[in-house]
Amino acid sequence: MKRGAWVLVAVLVAGVVAVAQSPVTITFWTHEDPNRTPLEEAYIRGFQAMYPHVTIERVTYPSAKIAEVLLTAFAARRGPDIFNLEINDAYPYLELGRVAPLKPEWVCYDSVESILGAYLEGTLDAVYRDGKLYGLPLELTIWSVFVNKKYFREVGLDPDRDYPRTWEQMMAVSEQLVIRDGEILKRRGFDFRYPYYLEWLLPMVEQMGGAFLSPDGQTAIVNDDAWLHVLRFMQQWGPSGKNLGSPTYTAARKLFNYDRNEVAMCLTGFYQIARIRADNEAFYESGEWMVIPFPVFEGAVRDVAAHYYGHYYMVNAESSPETQEWAWRFIAYMLSHPEEYLLQVGLIQPRKDLLASEAYASVPYGDVFAGDMARSSLVQLHVANPEFKQLLDDAVKAVMLSGVTPEEALATLKQRANEVLEEYR
Repeated sequence: MKRGAWVLVAVLVAGVVAVAQSPVTITFWTHEDPNRTPLEEAYIRGFQAMYPHVTIERVTYPSAKIAEVLLTAFAARRGPDIFNLEINDAYPYLELGRVAPLKPEWVCYDSVESILGAYLEGTLDAVYRDGKLYGLPLELTIWSVFVNKKYFREVGLDPDRDYPRTWEQMMAVSEQLVIRDGEILKRRGFDFRYPYYLEWLLPMVEQMGGAFLSPDGQTAIVNDDAWLHVLRFMQQWGPSGKNLGSPTYTAARKLFNYDRNEVAMCLTGFYQIARIRADNEAFYESGEWMVIPFPVFEGAVRDVAAHYYGHYYMVNAESSPETQEWAWRFIAYMLSHPEEYLLQVGLIQPRKDLLASEAYASVPYGDVFAGDMARSSLVQLHVANPEFKQLLDDAVKAVMLSGVTPEEALATLKQRANEVLEEYR
């Protein structure tokens, strides 16, 4: 155990001398991550060894399923004591008062201000309200493009010189890389992260001068020309256009690591590096992969990368006061191992000490992710995000799969998004 972790354990022990030792059971729901599971199971064992009266029940769900499961559980007032979601999914719980604030001493700080000062500026803003913090970040994530260099050379491209810098180049390069069996794609050059449209589709719209919400938050779908530009691009990308990708295929980032001639490029986060190493060490060591920046449209009016997001550990406001305290103490214990999360799982806690460490400096392509972060902003936060995401999914699938024109899809999206917005005014 690193020295910082030992110090935290000492502080934790000192801070609970006077706490009653009545049995406490903590339910902990999180998204699946094969690399993170062994770490957190070890943290559970370590924490329970120190505090035998505490039992922690960790349950995992697929990333695409956990938001739905949590919504159902909270609606029935049976939510877990600890959970994490992407912040755009977790934000409604915060706004509706469903999560509990932490007390600084529970997480080994002397004030909220000292916690804020320990993290990269702005990275706790999403969970900070009226002098209180309602979450701590497991990870901060931005998506860039992973490239299999071997497939570039196979079609006569130099990956270091010919990698796509614009979306138009991405389409052209993907046309060279794609392999089809009739209309079936055997190898995709690249494909998108359906249905996470707030993270990547909305930045593409913003590159052309559009927005989902007006600055005052009163109008949805701003600048029709920008939205039409992106919807036409997606129409061309799909089966009824150039047939380069589709929401109906297995997610590209799930196939990339295996190097089985199924996908040449994918959009994913820093964590993918650790997953490549775990899934296919030979490919990881081969030097045949690299990471490139998020592309920008030709003629873009803004240089915008993918929106970054965080997974924040949060605690259920309906849990008992004693459970809330022990839940936060356990969260603090897990998060006291930032280098292990980084090196073994590829997750970046936006802590200043970690970002200044030799461990962070040693990881490959950190400069690419840092560069994209510098031209990024936090993913859109709104209590209606679940509805907005579904409407974006409907619009993209309409133009890609159902033969709906971009103009028709935009009209429907705009009408329905503003109807949803009206419900929350």
